[in-house]
Amino acid sequence: MFSLDRSTLTEYLIEHRRNNPCATGEFNALILQVAQACKAISRAVAHGALADVLGSHGNANVQGEEQKKLDVLADEIFLRATHWGGDLAGMVSEENEAPIPLPASDQRGKYLLAFDPLDGSSNIDVNVAVGSIFSILRAPTPGEDAPAEDFLQPGSRQVAAGYAIYGPSTMLVLSVGNGVAGFTLDPIIGEFYLTHPDIRVPETTREFAINASNARFWEAPVRRYVDECLAGRSGPRGVDFNMRWIASLVAETHRILMRGGVFLYPRDRKDPAKPGRLRLLYECSPIGFLIEQAGGRASTGVRPVLEVQPESLHQRIGFVFGSKEEVERIERYHHEPIIGVEQEELPLFHARSLFRDTEFAQ
Repeated sequence: MFSLDRSTLTEYLIEHRRNNPCATGEFNALILQVAQACKAISRAVAHGALADVLGSHGNANVQGEEQKKLDVLADEIFLRATHWGGDLAGMVSEENEAPIPLPASDQRGKYLLAFDPLDGSSNIDVNVAVGSIFSILRAPTPGEDAPAEDFLQPGSRQVAAGYAIYGPSTMLVLSVGNGVAGFTLDPIIGEFYLTHPDIRVPETTREFAINASNARFWEAPVRRYVDECLAGRSGPRGVDFNMRWIASLVAETHRILMRGGVFLYPRDRKDPAKPGRLRLLYECSPIGFLIEQAGGRASTGVRPVLEVQPESLHQRIGFVFGSKEEVERIERYHHEPIIGVEQEELPLFHARSLFRDTEFAQ
């Protein structure tokens, strides 16, 4: 049973507004609209096969990936919940190639919304936790329709970011730039209550997450890091590590925020044309913002992910985040000379990192 002395999401945002005298209320209104969308998606996920929302939609999204029925439904829910408030100048989604047109009758506001409506949807048919991710930026030209280039801002410029996780309970995890707070949905009342007021990522960990099926494509620094972890007590780290992999970024992030760990989805040699698998605007920037606000570190493997200047709406990038000491170690391995690796093992990037591309050139 919920406690009457817990703050609601609305009360939390009002308190935040009191600490910012220049705030107009549009910011809070937009976050509450996003929260409303997450409630509706949570309900759809919970009904699953009873509502005939499982399975394929029969189409591919802009990424060339098979869309699930819930992908399409969640995208529509986000649009309906947020377009009418007059707080947005534009919105972009992982499921759409270009910015989503706002109805001509709607007022244009001063914020931009980028979102992944249903992260981890490949898990939905097997009832594994999935989620929604969102990022809020300031519009360069408030009151006007935002073109695609307005969204190409580094993650350091986000004014808020968060995710909802649809698991045994639904939680909204949010940062408005002063730490990270977690809110649990009371499904009877339909309200998010503050249950995790100051989430912090432990600086050290003995747990890492990586897709081991790609091991043969890993670059040497990543291989070195994983090999050292797997060597356990008898290896150079001198401790035993556990390995995890859920294939849901929201679920991986939530575990790390709750108990620590490090997540790696680096660039590898599986597809040299792609500088990573995860999307910068919809996944890496908002998750990176949350992790940094919680005292962790979010990186490309070479430098802070929040410093990366986006080049396109659907840009992919290598992503490493979690407990600060482990991420810094991985970065250090990428900058150290590679020893004992034949040149032909690194045909594209020679004696440096497979994260390197034009955005990292100095």
